[in-house]
Amino acid sequence: MAYLNNITTPEDLRKIPAQDLPALAKELREFIIDIVSAKEGHLGASLGVVELTIALHYVFNTPVDKLIWDVGHQAYGHKILTGRKAVFDTNRRLNGISGFPKRGESVYDDFGTGHSSTSISAILGMAIASKLKGETTKQHIAVIGDASIASGMAFEGLNHAGVTDANVLIILNDNAIGIDPSVGALKQYLTNVKKGKAKQDNIFEALNFNYSGPIDGHNLPLLIEELERLKTVKGPKFLHIITTKGKGLKKAEENQVVYHAPGKFNKLTGDLLPKSNGNGIPKYQDVFGLTIVELAKANKNIVGITPAMPTGSSLKIMMEEIPDRAFDVGIAEQHAVTLAAGMVAEGLIPYCNIYSTFLQRAYDQVIHDVALQNLPVIFCLDRAGLVGEDGATHHGVYDLAYLRCIPNLIIYAPMNELELRNIMYTAQLGLQNPIAIRYPRGRGVTKDWKQPFEEIKIGEAQELKKGTEIVVLSVGHIGNMVASVLNGLQNVAIGHVNMGFVKPLDVSKLMSIFDNYSKIVTIEDGCKIGGFGSAILEFANRHNFTNKVTVLGIEDVFVQHGSVEQLHELNNIGAKSFRNYIESLYTNE
Repeated sequence: MAYLNNITTPEDLRKIPAQDLPALAKELREFIIDIVSAKEGHLGASLGVVELTIALHYVFNTPVDKLIWDVGHQAYGHKILTGRKAVFDTNRRLNGISGFPKRGESVYDDFGTGHSSTSISAILGMAIASKLKGETTKQHIAVIGDASIASGMAFEGLNHAGVTDANVLIILNDNAIGIDPSVGALKQYLTNVKKGKAKQDNIFEALNFNYSGPIDGHNLPLLIEELERLKTVKGPKFLHIITTKGKGLKKAEENQVVYHAPGKFNKLTGDLLPKSNGNGIPKYQDVFGLTIVELAKANKNIVGITPAMPTGSSLKIMMEEIPDRAFDVGIAEQHAVTLAAGMVAEGLIPYCNIYSTFLQRAYDQVIHDVALQNLPVIFCLDRAGLVGEDGATHHGVYDLAYLRCIPNLIIYAPMNELELRNIMYTAQLGLQNPIAIRYPRGRGVTKDWKQPFEEIKIGEAQELKKGTEIVVLSVGHIGNMVASVLNGLQNVAIGHVNMGFVKPLDVSKLMSIFDNYSKIVTIEDGCKIGGFGSAILEFANRHNFTNKVTVLGIEDVFVQHGSVEQLHELNNIGAKSFRNYIESLYTNE
């Protein structure tokens, strides 16, 4: 690491002779591979932009010049070159550095980017601010992937930037893949541009950008030359570069989907290290993916929709088996929701699978296009609750709160794989309302989950354990932890109810609970404000109950990154902290 070891800031980088930068690129790639192979994280995206990262910090005066990465998993090389090399092995770990750019972490991280397609709007805002402040020489650069630029918000930013004289440079990192292969007409257009076969006028020139490219994004001398030239060009500029995701690790180049975030692997060969199969316990996403195929084969009206997450959601199974009825719409959550609404209006039964944290981006569509018209779209919200190492941008902890206030919407959180399977079955029998089904990242608890379907009665809770003074009301997968803890307590009669439905609540069961228990504890893998516990407090108030109600969940803070288990304990919803709390209740009586 002859060069990399001497770089603490980009100022050190700029002292290296230009002809030696390819050697630095090799070192930087090796360093990323070395750390990620052992510590896990995102791999392919950062390997693909090593040369671009070096060129940007070499040519531009960062952090005075502003640089935004979109989406942020491209930014590992950026972090290493901007003072975080010594702590890079803490990436995505509890109390370590974030896996995404984060304003509070470094002056070189100009904008937080965990969700995609925000960079053009943000960099334009910064450029306009610089102009208003008279900072005429400051440069503003956004690096956006080809999958991210197909999002509506990116087009909104391009549309505005093209009618300004703002000093912005948009760099399109075109590698034909986001997490899964890029889709859509824009992807085809960019492919034609690369081949010199684009029939229509250049779309970016038509939007008033000074367009250059496409150029080889791995040719450092060419990149530096072009960036130096673009520094002298006024107004909005657009540089189209072609890169290979996973560049420098043969296996990552050959299998770009798997090596987006491969887990642990052999840094020399690239071979993946064996992962646990969870003793045959399935992931919730696979239960969804296999169940929708089973249902769709029996019901010709069922379709599946995902915004750019076919592998992560396991809708890919349906895309392979029934390709004409499964749709990857690209990074376009708003479109996915309203597309589903249109399908329902014409008699189809769409399962719209969106990560909980990404449904936030389509909130108006859920209200205006689905719930207001009472169109029974089936939302399957994967990655609900605390998701672990991706941190604050990806935790799905707000869905219960932001959905609960919407009229007409049913909200259900299955406790296990059987309940997920059965609510998916129930939903396609003919609900009169839209439904949101939320389930976590990772594995469930049931090996023998593929059992005959059973209809679930909407709004009905299940009493799992009778108690005397104290009862715990749980929603979703966290109920398994509650059951385990309560079963481990000796000679203590604490009740447990799996509520399942956050909306509508099981009113008759709640009336009985408040009549028979003096202390009620609610627990959820979601925010306390406005969530399931709030619904129980509202119920108690509405019916003039004075029982002691304690709400356990995520406090009014943005939870950072760490393992799911660590984060659950830090937020007092892990097994150890929950057991301690329950023991304190009956020992203090």
